[in-house]
Amino acid sequence: MKEKLKNFLEAVTLKMLVVIAMFILSLFLFGLIAEEAVFENENGFDKRVFGLLSPFSNLSLIHLMQVTTFFGSRNFLLPAYLLLIAYLISKRKLRQAIDISVIALTSTALTFVMKEFFHRSRPDSHFVKGITTFSFPSGHAISSFVFSCVLIYLIVDGKMNIWPKWIISILLLLFSLLIGLSRIILHVHYPTDVIAGYCFGFAWIILSFWLLRKISLFNRFISSNEE
Repeated sequence: MKEKLKNFLEAVTLKMLVVIAMFILSLFLFGLIAEEAVFENENGFDKRVFGLLSPFSNLSLIHLMQVTTFFGSRNFLLPAYLLLIAYLISKRKLRQAIDISVIALTSTALTFVMKEFFHRSRPDSHFVKGITTFSFPSGHAISSFVFSCVLIYLIVDGKMNIWPKWIISILLLLFSLLIGLSRIILHVHYPTDVIAGYCFGFAWIILSFWLLRKISLFNRFISSNEE
C-alpha cells in the first residue's frame, strides 16, 4: 500500500495539480454564479456591468458586435466543425476527428440541457430579436471557447514554431472573449450568463481532453496486448 501511494505521489506533477485546481475552481465559480444569479435572483452585478457598458453602446459598436456574435452561432460553428473534421479525415487523422466530434456534440448537448434546467429568461434587447432559448449559461460563450480550444489543441499538436503557436492561441482566446462581450453589449445575455459559460466551457474542455486521453491510452493498451 505504501509503495502504491509513493508511486502515485511521484506521478503527480505540479502541472497536474494546477490543472485539477483550475478545473475545481471553474466548477465552483459556475455553481456560485448559478446559485446567486439564477436561484437567488441577485442581479446587482449584471446591472452594474450593463450600466458601465451603456455609454459605449453607439451605433458603430453595436454593428461590430452584431458581426462578432455571428462567429459564436451555430450558423458559423456547425459548418466550421464539419470542414475541420473533413480536413482531418482527409489527412487520415481519424482519432483527432473523432475527439473533436465528441467534444463539439457533448458541449452542445450539455448547453441545451443546462438552459432547460436553469430556465432563466433573457434580458430585454433592442438589438437582436427572435431568440426563444433560455439565457443561462451563454451558449455563445461555451461554444466559442470550446471551438477556440479545439483549434489551439490542433495548433499545439502541429509543426509550427513555438512563438506563432502562442500568438495564435492567445488571439483565439481573446476573440472568444470578444464574442462573449458582444452578447452582453447586445443585451441578449446577462454578464453572469457569459462568465458562467466560460467557467463551464473551461471545465468541460479539461475533463473532455483528460477522458479522451485516458480512452486513447486504454485502446493502445488493449491493442498492444492483442498483438
